Amino acid sequence: MIIIHPLLGPRDSSEFIYKGDAALINRPDWQASDALDQFIDYGYLRDNPAGLHRELWYHEQGDRSWLVVTRDTTTHEITQVELARDVARRQGRST
Repeated sequence: MIIIHPLLGPRDSSEFIYKGDAALINRPDWQASDALDQFIDYGYLRDNPAGLHRELWYHEQGDRSWLVVTRDTTTHEITQVELARDVARRQGRST
């Protein structure tokens, strides 16, 4: 599988490590009154969709960047690749 890195161009997926659902960018607020419940959900509950899914990938064998890859889990077709820092900034999160 080839991942089109936003800065480096086409890269083989063997350079990357799959890290899970891209929702992990949305870390819960540790000061919230229900923080424990939020962190349990954050750490243990994951969707397992068939179809388009946003995933975190880490470019370990390259520039060590984090990417958000939108991939169809049934065909492995990649439809979008973004730097995770850009996604986090759009969502109002700091990196």
